[in-house]
Amino acid sequence: MATKSLRDITLDGLWKNNPALVQLLGLCPLLAVTGSVVNALGLALATMMVLVGSNLSVSLIRNHVSDAVRLPAFVMIIASFVTVTELVMQAFTYELYEVLGIFIPLIVTNCAILGRADAFASKNGLLPSLVDGVMMALGFAVVLILLGAMREILGQGEIFGNMDLLFGPAAAQWKIELVDGYPDFLFAILPPGAFVGMGLLIAVKNIIDDRIKRAADAKKQPVESGSKRVRVTGKIS
Repeated sequence: MATKSLRDITLDGLWKNNPALVQLLGLCPLLAVTGSVVNALGLALATMMVLVGSNLSVSLIRNHVSDAVRLPAFVMIIASFVTVTELVMQAFTYELYEVLGIFIPLIVTNCAILGRADAFASKNGLLPSLVDGVMMALGFAVVLILLGAMREILGQGEIFGNMDLLFGPAAAQWKIELVDGYPDFLFAILPPGAFVGMGLLIAVKNIIDDRIKRAADAKKQPVESGSKRVRVTGKIS
């Protein structure tokens, strides 16, 4: 397998092979908890911790694990990092941990994390695996936060509410009310709003990709070179 450059790994994670917009992995927690920015950010940080840690660990043991126990070993590694993440959240952001509920332990079954461990980290060294884990997690986090911001604005007419759940009491003043007396838009807050919002994000990415492709194709138009034969008609005196 040809080794990818760090630039290609970065572009894959953030755009070309984004786990949420392209691979469509990890959609269950993504759609379920993105009712606000703080929920989305909390899940994004938890996912990043697990994804980066599991990628590094799998890369370290890749030459010492047989194919017969490879997947069980990967799941045990991921489960260990999920347990550590749960304990950290319980210690420092307990209220947010309670809000996210079952979706933190369900990170163990997140196909995006197991997929990167099996498809990439098990075949590459430490540095590429680290970059892949960070960039895939960042790509996932960007989609989470965008969707959370979209639903919070449309659903409640505000943004950055309850940020103290993640950053402490000092962040209680971060909330921005965009519309005074905004009537809650229940559709955006409930799961159907998450599906519509996710569809819009995917549509925007497809439009951008299409325009980039058209621009690239336009630059590749063949240019005729060399001398051309010109036919002259009429009488020359």
